[in-house]
Amino acid sequence: MTSTHPETGVPGSVEREEVRFVGDGSELAAWHYSGTNGACVVMAGGFAVPKEPATDLFARRFHDAGFSVLAFDYRGVGKSGGPHLVLPVRNQLADWDAAIAFAATLPEVDPARIALWAFSMSGGHVIRVAARNPRVAAVIAQTPNVGGPAATRSAASHQKPLAMLRFTGRGIADAVGSLAGRRPLLVPLGGEPGTVAMLTTPDVTDGPRALDPDGRHPDWRQEAAARSALRLVFYQPGRDTSRVRIPLLVLTCDQDQTAPPGPALRAARRAPRAELVRMPGRHYAPFMEMHEQAVEVELSFLRRHLLGHV
Repeated sequence: MTSTHPETGVPGSVEREEVRFVGDGSELAAWHYSGTNGACVVMAGGFAVPKEPATDLFARRFHDAGFSVLAFDYRGVGKSGGPHLVLPVRNQLADWDAAIAFAATLPEVDPARIALWAFSMSGGHVIRVAARNPRVAAVIAQTPNVGGPAATRSAASHQKPLAMLRFTGRGIADAVGSLAGRRPLLVPLGGEPGTVAMLTTPDVTDGPRALDPDGRHPDWRQEAAARSALRLVFYQPGRDTSRVRIPLLVLTCDQDQTAPPGPALRAARRAPRAELVRMPGRHYAPFMEMHEQAVEVELSFLRRHLLGHV
C-alpha cells in the first residue's frame, strides 16, 4: 500500500489517505478511511462517476460511526489506471473483487465483516459481486439499476427515436474503431431528450447538483465510451439476487425514472435475506432531500449485520 498525507483541508472532510492497489493488471486508486469497529464498507460510484463526488457524502458518515471505508475508482475512471472512460462491465466487476481483497488486508479490518455500497448501475454490480464473492458479509444497493427490459423501456420512453438510432450508431462505430486501435468515441452520461447521451431521463439532470453542488470536482468528465454504454442494454444483474445469501439492503425511490423501483423491488424479493426500503423522491434523493433518512437506514443495516447491534 502506498499513501499520501491525510487530506483534512476540505470543509466537512475527515482524515483519510490515498491508497493504490492492483486489480487484474490495472492500478486502482482509492481513499482509505481507517475506522475503529473492525468492519469495513467498500464503496464505488455509479458507472463512470469518480469516488469523490460519488461517495464522499456517505463515506464520511459511515466513518463517523466507526466503520472503515475503502472508496475506489474503477479502472479508466478518476485517478485509476486503464484506458480512460472505456468501462466494460466485466472489468468493473473484477475491480470490485480486487477492492474487496485489498480491504481484507487493511490492518484494522476484520475480513469477515466487509460490506459493499453502491448506487445506480453500480448498485446492480454489487448484487452480482455478492452472489459470487464469499468474502462479502452484507450489501447496500441504493437506487440500483438491475437491468433488463423494464429499465431499457424506461430509458427509451424519455428519448427520441432519431437520437436513439444515433446513439446506437455511435456505439457500433466505437466498438468497430476499438478493433483498429482508435480512440474511444465518448457520449455524455446525461442529457436532454433528443441529444445523444447515455440517459435522458428527467432526473438524470439532478446528478451534477446532487453529487457536486459546490463545483469542487471540475476534473470529473461526465462521459463514457459509447461502446461501454451500449453494452449495458444487455446487462441484467437482477437475475443474480436469488443467489445472494447474505443480508441485502435495497433502497429505492418512488419517483426514480433513471432506475425505476419496480424491477429492483421484484428482483430483491428473490433474495432470501433482503430488506426493502422505499423512499419518496427521484434517483438522487438519497444525496439530497432524503439524505438523512437514507444514512440512518443504511447505518442501522450496517450495525445490525456487521456489528451485531439491534
